[in-house]
Amino acid sequence: MTDDYAALAELAGGFIHEIKNHLGTLALNLQLLAEDFPDPETQRERRALQRVQRLQSECQRLVEISNDFLRFARMWDLTLTPADLPKLLEEMIDFFGPTAKSGNIDVKAYLPADLPPVRLDRELFKQAILNLLLNAEQAMPEGGSITLQAGVDNGHVVLHIIDTGQGIAPDVLAKLFTPFFSTKTGGTGLGLATTRRIMQGHHGSIDVQSEVGKGTRFTIRLPAAR
Repeated sequence: MTDDYAALAELAGGFIHEIKNHLGTLALNLQLLAEDFPDPETQRERRALQRVQRLQSECQRLVEISNDFLRFARMWDLTLTPADLPKLLEEMIDFFGPTAKSGNIDVKAYLPADLPPVRLDRELFKQAILNLLLNAEQAMPEGGSITLQAGVDNGHVVLHIIDTGQGIAPDVLAKLFTPFFSTKTGGTGLGLATTRRIMQGHHGSIDVQSEVGKGTRFTIRLPAAR
């Protein structure tokens, strides 16, 4: 990370932290105001309570956006240690299992046991993988399958995460990793942008291919550890 970027990230982090302090004060006062209408009786009181609750909802959304932005802005200084990728992915599949089962999703894994180790920040990498799995789950409201395939190519470990979901339109696909771009109601648009930043912090990359009506494939490339 360059010194200029580090300074900008630090400035942005301080700015967002200050905003969150004011949001905390705003949320507290909105809560106190809502308590003045425990049992609204008149139309005016009900309307006032609805407006307060709407402001509370918007305040909470601003907090969520702020937290996502902080994670995005401070995603360069990773602690990388050699890790067994198949073992880590099996842990994530096990963790994701209840969500997959409730969504009628079959998760398949083809992970060679002899894959070379990769250098990972385990928690951040797991966060990125979980984000991709959840995206796949949301793309298959009627159920489907998610397949994880791994292999080696030219000194890199390559991981494919493939779903049989709705697919992504070309115009959306071109903006998929753009910060604050989202097609989801209530989404912050930083999930996939943060996932890409995490992969870049691992000296790797992530790409996507998709076809509407057939599904999506994310491809992660990570340098094999020496």
